[in-house]
Amino acid sequence: MSVDDAVAIIAARVAAVAETERVDLLHADGRILAADIAAPLPLPPFTNSAVDGYAVRSADLGTAELIFPVAGRVQAGAASPQPIAPRHAMRIFTGAPMPEGADTVFMQEDVHLDAAGNVVLPEGLKPGANVRPAGEDVASGFAALLAGLRLRPQDVALVAAFGFKELTVRRRIRVAVFSTGNELISPGAARGAAQQFDSNRFMLLALLSRLGCEVRDLGIISDNRNFLATALKDAAGVHDLILTSGGVSTGEEDHVKAAVESVGSLVLWRMAIKPGRPVAMGIIDGTPVIGLPGNPVASFVTFAHVVRPTVFALAGAAQQKFVPMPLRAAFTYRKKVARREYVRVSLRTGGDGVLEVVKFPREGAGLLSSLVETDGLVELGEQITQVNPGDVVGFLPYASLG
Repeated sequence: MSVDDAVAIIAARVAAVAETERVDLLHADGRILAADIAAPLPLPPFTNSAVDGYAVRSADLGTAELIFPVAGRVQAGAASPQPIAPRHAMRIFTGAPMPEGADTVFMQEDVHLDAAGNVVLPEGLKPGANVRPAGEDVASGFAALLAGLRLRPQDVALVAAFGFKELTVRRRIRVAVFSTGNELISPGAARGAAQQFDSNRFMLLALLSRLGCEVRDLGIISDNRNFLATALKDAAGVHDLILTSGGVSTGEEDHVKAAVESVGSLVLWRMAIKPGRPVAMGIIDGTPVIGLPGNPVASFVTFAHVVRPTVFALAGAAQQKFVPMPLRAAFTYRKKVARREYVRVSLRTGGDGVLEVVKFPREGAGLLSSLVETDGLVELGEQITQVNPGDVVGFLPYASLG
């Protein structure tokens, strides 16, 4: 199954949580907006000066240098001053309200005062220069932020500019995470000769936390179909999503797929993606379950392209599609048709000063170092079969995947 088809199927099977809550602005970053926000006032709310300088009436300006008396002074935060008289100027500061009648501001560095204290204005300034009209940024009533938005710091700033202290957001998605495998132990435990420390679980917990989820660590479940089925059934009743790592391939000790089928229904299994082909998705008592591969790179890649859109769908968030950056390839690569592949790459500047990407020197979906020592992934679409040095490829920085 293609990646796009798999994501579409998952999105069709899950419904957004209905519960909402009020949060203050200090805790709004990263949350999902639950209702549209219309501007309750224009931004800026009044016409003001964009610079420190001298406010004048553009109707008084000509094509030659002028000398105007300075009629007064208005600072930011001050009440609106008296109207400006014809052929007069008023000292004004950034953010201060424009005097009635004034519509243009000369920057203070472009003028000078004569011996009598009059301001000498150069020719050539356009009417309306250096003035911020009321509503120039946002008009009153404009639908500034829409429900489903994953709030960013700049969005929070806009809400603050409207004067709101709180926002209505969707409640956090509750996600249970566990790893499978008799060979795994948690960090800090005594490791046997044939065991390794579980790393995937902590990577997935961190990725989910970055998406704003409320995560619960269920630890490691042994390679036993009945144990897995019981753990999945128990978690389904109290979580919005269950995420597992390992045990989704075709080996005799890979039991996740069968465990899901025994207590729920399997929606999809195996995707045309590398790394990460074995991915299981099912539904247990209305709760989606996603089983990711055990190899860390495959788990990371499939999280970005399967789990992330599922979390957004559950949270009622607008889907955020990845937009690869076009960069020059500095490597050779061959791949099969009809499969999407993700290549780990590092950024560097070529000899001609152009930014390019170079492939990690080793293959293998089990190499954690390949994620640590690179900057992102190159996405190679289903129809691409060959990459040569100099080709333009799509680069996804790791920072964009969380």
